Amino acid sequence: MDSYWWEQAMVIISVPVYAVTILAEIIASAYLKRELYTTKDTLNNFLMTTLNILLDTVMRGAFLFMMAWSFSNRIFNWSEHGILYWIVAIVLTDLVYWFVHWMSHMVRFFWAVHTVHHSSEKYNITVGFRSSVFEPLYRFLFFVPLGFLGFEAADIVLAFAIQQLYGSIIHTELVRRIPIWDWLFVSPSHHAVHHASNPRYLDKNMGMILIVWDKLFGTFEPEDEKYDKIKYGLTTNLNTYHPGTILFKEWKQMWQDVKTAQGLRNKFMYVFGPPGWSHDGSRKTSHQMRLEEQGQ
Repeated sequence: MDSYWWEQAMVIISVPVYAVTILAEIIASAYLKRELYTTKDTLNNFLMTTLNILLDTVMRGAFLFMMAWSFSNRIFNWSEHGILYWIVAIVLTDLVYWFVHWMSHMVRFFWAVHTVHHSSEKYNITVGFRSSVFEPLYRFLFFVPLGFLGFEAADIVLAFAIQQLYGSIIHTELVRRIPIWDWLFVSPSHHAVHHASNPRYLDKNMGMILIVWDKLFGTFEPEDEKYDKIKYGLTTNLNTYHPGTILFKEWKQMWQDVKTAQGLRNKFMYVFGPPGWSHDGSRKTSHQMRLEEQGQ
């Protein structure tokens, strides 16, 4: 069975797995009086993933074309597609997406896409479905270099699907740290930190499967129970469930900033600078917020 059919099989299997785990989390939330879910927020989560899947389907042709081109010019050939091939494929796919994810937090243009995923003030499995809707328009370009390393398009698609499956399941408050496992892999606690709006936790733990990337690149931050309780969502929450606002508010604000900014440098920074950058200091980047919290 080739990678395409494995991907389809995984989708078929994952649907009942998601259904059972989400139902179990809802029941546990009610029993423990945790209020992990709200109806409107959950509906938005499913709406965003539906839009993302539709756009991803449209863009798949471009991805396959570019991957076929890079694979035809590969500089490395694998003698067989055994266990080592798949381990390397998954690890490199995870590394590439770490970079995509990191860039989504460092550059406002890409943050305008990614902010959708962070806009929920809840943290449950369905929040993992709250996709960065427009990401498929450019995400595939970052995976194309893997073709030069001898990985076929269908195999990268499967590796990415595995990554996304794991990344969705860890969106839960009912499980936190996983001893030993979470030294190497992302745990729900690690990813809860990523979804926090507390200054100390902003732009941390970008990994989806492996937390080692964050430890290597200096973006790792463990959850500290002595620190303030995690607050999920954005530093300034949207306070609405309107899908249009969730999708386009940051884009509208960015356009307004560019229109009113004086000088090309300021206009450029409002698009490609870090989120929160402002020419007059009226807003704060995540780095400035952390310094302010530390009294520096």
